[in-house]
Amino acid sequence: MTSLVRTEDRGGVRVMILDNPPVNAISHALSAELCRAVAAAEADAAIRAVVLTGANGIFSAGADIRELAIEPDAESKTLCDAIALIEQSEKIHVAAIGKTALGGGLEIALACDYRIATAHATVGFPEITLGVLPGGGGTQRLPRLIGAHDALRLMLDGAPIGAADAKARGLIDIVAEGNVVDAAIALLNGVGIEPRKRRVSARAVTSPFDAARAHATLPPEARGGLAAHAIVDAVAASIALPFARGLEREALLFGGLVHSAPSAALRHLFFAERELGTIPGVAQGAARRIASAGIVGAGTMGTGIAIAFADAGIPSIVIETGAEQRERAKRTVIDTFARYVQRGRMREDAALERTRSIRFANDLRELAGVDVAIEAVVEDLAVKCDVFARLGAVCDPDAILASNTSTLDIDALAAATSRPERVVGLHFFAPANIMKLLEIVRGRATSSETMATAIALGKTLRKVAVVSANAFGFIGNRMLFDYAREAIALAEEGVDPARVDAVLQAFGMAMGPFAMFDLTGLDVLWRIVEGNPGALPLRSRIVERLCAERRFGQKTGAGIYRYEPGSREPRADPVARELFRREALAAGVAPRDGVTDDEIVQRCIYALINAGADVLRTGVARRAGDIDVAFVHGYGFPPYRGGPMWYADAIGAAAVLAGIERFRAARGDVWTPSPLLIEVAERGCTLAGASAQGGRPPPFVALDLP
Repeated sequence: MTSLVRTEDRGGVRVMILDNPPVNAISHALSAELCRAVAAAEADAAIRAVVLTGANGIFSAGADIRELAIEPDAESKTLCDAIALIEQSEKIHVAAIGKTALGGGLEIALACDYRIATAHATVGFPEITLGVLPGGGGTQRLPRLIGAHDALRLMLDGAPIGAADAKARGLIDIVAEGNVVDAAIALLNGVGIEPRKRRVSARAVTSPFDAARAHATLPPEARGGLAAHAIVDAVAASIALPFARGLEREALLFGGLVHSAPSAALRHLFFAERELGTIPGVAQGAARRIASAGIVGAGTMGTGIAIAFADAGIPSIVIETGAEQRERAKRTVIDTFARYVQRGRMREDAALERTRSIRFANDLRELAGVDVAIEAVVEDLAVKCDVFARLGAVCDPDAILASNTSTLDIDALAAATSRPERVVGLHFFAPANIMKLLEIVRGRATSSETMATAIALGKTLRKVAVVSANAFGFIGNRMLFDYAREAIALAEEGVDPARVDAVLQAFGMAMGPFAMFDLTGLDVLWRIVEGNPGALPLRSRIVERLCAERRFGQKTGAGIYRYEPGSREPRADPVARELFRREALAAGVAPRDGVTDDEIVQRCIYALINAGADVLRTGVARRAGDIDVAFVHGYGFPPYRGGPMWYADAIGAAAVLAGIERFRAARGDVWTPSPLLIEVAERGCTLAGASAQGGRPPPFVALDLP
């Protein structure tokens, strides 16, 4: 069996190489081998020092997440066991860090006497993104090394830092040029410094931090802050307690977190994201390189897409026939990169280079040589088909033609060209340069190569790319309409829209539905509904009436809320409430008293779940996890609840079905439960276990409403 820890001796120095591809994850089995290797080196009189490093230029990306909540068997050891042996050793240990030392990998490095890294290495503690804290002594050693304040910043943020930054903070001793293992051995041979034992655990905390003040800056434990508060408590223990007692406190806090519901939800999302690119019949190696892009339309979306390409180092040409709109888009690009410089995110020369990588023109023929052309024009099928016909005529035959449509039929767009196999949906979310979600929509004729290229492009753009089949609204917007239906229905029944928003934000949504409508534009919502009357089966004509009054939302200063000039802060508007009241009265919707917060949450979230079950049943989404990732990254669903499908499984499909049946009895067949939800509830299984595994769904799945 291949060893997970390889060793080689170099003149009295034993080099231990963590070798668990692809990222040298620290499993129980690797920990056991590391324990044996450390003990053997300690017992070998010929060995005076140890260098710890990782295979393939990587130190370690951290603990094996699949084993976080699993106790090791009698044959295995934990990361803590290995770290304790390293620290107790009488021999000097040096961590030689290449590329990455995260989580448990960094905790191993902290137990060493010296840490040497390549200039391109990154280090950090991402555990908070999984709902846990560093459980291998990191919360105790890091504050003793760099001070509690900086330690908290690193652990609460979760993002890695570069080698130069780590050295400036005192986390790294040497940034090496050339081979990092050679640099470590040179150190041990007395080049530049006389090596000696330096146990981090014996050092004093350099900058005590007011833990109570840190707690006050964090979200409540019930709203995603559970791990953050535990991290603060653990670091406070490093200040107040002896090292051994601090380790005990850390272990107790870690045990509570790893078995918590938020951590289980976040780990579900972690694995769901890593499954996204696994599509049957699509080989990732088939992807073509995208070196240039064309974008048709310089509105908010088209401009944001161009900025996203510039951020990824891909030059683009933006086609816009309107001179005023072109100038507005140019100003947006310049202002965006100027803000990056002002906030310290980018150097001025880099910002200028990215600004210049976006070129504006007014003739579609300028896109003749691009690798991918993306239309981002008005959400109108006839207009988009015309654009696709023209793109098919001017673009290189191998170029991919993509649509940013949020609801329309990709197959109809493909039919307007002579290359349907190279047509795909690339649905960005506004603002496209900030929002992480990208829906990749596969048409009936979309080739495997095109899909592989689109998936690879999503990674290049640093997006979370979810593949959807071709259907009205795809995954996210198809489900969102059911969510919107219930939010608006509650307002028709007399519930203040601001209260609906507040209750759903308290549930954990990043933004309430009505604030979201105002942000995206009620006119956009109404335009989609006009073309798809079944999308939003309301009892009143309130959306139409709001649009007739030109209450489109933030863009016009009034929608469901009102907005002061230059402000995006929603303010309650009695005019909108009166419009809801009058339209509901005209539709015969009686106002209701006694609507509870629980009812608001259940009606909106259960509607989302029910629609999600149908998206899964019809094969629009391949996996329940795909839906969850889409809603967390594109629609602000709370990650600590795992996404709508995970949340449904957590509370039980039977409970969700019972709620839906109650609402159906009160409000009619619009609440007809998904056949898949019924099946899952009756069988006592989960929506995650019912993920679609079949082939492609039928052509353009239309709305399937009563």
